[in-house]
Amino acid sequence: MPRPQKPRVADSTEYWWYNIRTRQVEFGLQSKSLDRVGPFDTEEQARNAPKLIAERAAKWEKSEREEA
Repeated sequence: MPRPQKPRVADSTEYWWYNIRTRQVEFGLQSKSLDRVGPFDTEEQARNAPKLIAERAAKWEKSEREEA
């Protein structure tokens, strides 16, 4: 199944973001791009960003170890 396309920057104001510096969920472009991850369709998805990032990092690390 193909991954859904992320919105263009011009459309990003209508999405939720997770600010990794403040650990807060934000709607629209409220902070620097360096401080946020996303976009997410819902506030709940954005709130779960730290868990999602940790899961993806663990999966990536496991894949790297298996390839070595």
